[in-house]
Amino acid sequence: MTYIITFLGVALTLFLADVCWALYFIKIEERNSFMSGIYGSLIYLFGAFAVTQYTEDKSFIIAAVIGAFFGTYVTVEWKRKKDKKEKH
Repeated sequence: MTYIITFLGVALTLFLADVCWALYFIKIEERNSFMSGIYGSLIYLFGAFAVTQYTEDKSFIIAAVIGAFFGTYVTVEWKRKKDKKEKH
């Protein structure tokens, strides 16, 4: 893989991991044990891929940080807007 593809892959993987983290906490709050377990498993899966990449090249940590930020940000904004629509 070329550097840029790996960089984008790590960013995307951590984006997905942080989407799962946010949904994991939402499902825990809802007491939905099955979906919490699914999201917990996906967090581990995505995280394992990212770790194997940035242990080989520390510069991929930057991609991980970028992906993690946007994964959480997008998911929380989506949930906030969804909750706002449900209240109206």
